[in-house]
Amino acid sequence: MAPNPQQNIGEIAAQSLAAVRLFEKLGIDYCCGGRRPLEDVCREKGLSAEQVVAELNRQPGPADGRDWTKASLSDLIGHILATHHEFLKSELPRLAAQIDKVVAAHSERDPETFVKIQRVFAGLQNDLDGHLMKEEQILFPYIQGLESPSGPMHSCFGTVRNPIRMMEMEHDEAGGALAALRELTSGYQAPEWACPTLRALYAGLAGLEEDLHLHIHLENNILHPRAIDLEQAVS
Repeated sequence: MAPNPQQNIGEIAAQSLAAVRLFEKLGIDYCCGGRRPLEDVCREKGLSAEQVVAELNRQPGPADGRDWTKASLSDLIGHILATHHEFLKSELPRLAAQIDKVVAAHSERDPETFVKIQRVFAGLQNDLDGHLMKEEQILFPYIQGLESPSGPMHSCFGTVRNPIRMMEMEHDEAGGALAALRELTSGYQAPEWACPTLRALYAGLAGLEEDLHLHIHLENNILHPRAIDLEQAVS
C-alpha cells in the first residue's frame, strides 16, 4: 500500500526499512509516536507531508529487509531477541563503563552535563534490564504460545493487552531518556576538545538510540498489534 499523509507513522515504518531510515533522517518518531498520522507530525515539524510522501514513494520497498508484518510472530520474536536484546545486553554495560571514564576524566570541565548523562543513562539501563526480563520470561512466551497447536500458556494477566500496555509505557519512558541524552550531548556531537573516549561514547549513544528506536518500532507497531489480533482469533 502506498503511504499517504493520513496514515499512521508506525504503519508506514512497518512497510519498509527504508521508511524507517528516512524517518530517522527527518527526526520523525516512528516508534513511541508511531500511532500518530504523518500529516500531524509533519505539520509540527514544519515539513510538507506531501513532499515526505513523495520521498517515501521513491524509497525501496520491503525487499530491502524482511517483511515482519508477514513473518510468524515466533520468528519476529526470535529476531528481536537475537538482534536487539543481545545488543542491549552487551552494549549497555560497555557504555556505562565509558560514561564512568568520561566523568572521571572530564567532570571538572563540565560537571553538570556529564553527571546528568551518567544519571539518565543509569536510569535507562536499570529500566531496560527489568524490561527485557519481563519480555523474555512473560510476554514473549505467551505470544509464542498463541501460535502453538496446543494454544497459549496459562497467564495471570488476563488478556495480552495488559502486559503490552505496560511494555509500551516503559517504551515511552525509554524514549524520554533517549531524548534527554540527545539533548545533553547536543545531538551526540562531541565538542572540539573531546578525547577519543568521549567521541566513542557519543558515537555509541547514537548507535544505541538508533537500535532502540528500531527495536521499539518492531514491538509497538508490528508485534503487539498482531499479538492482540491473534489472541482474539484463537480465543
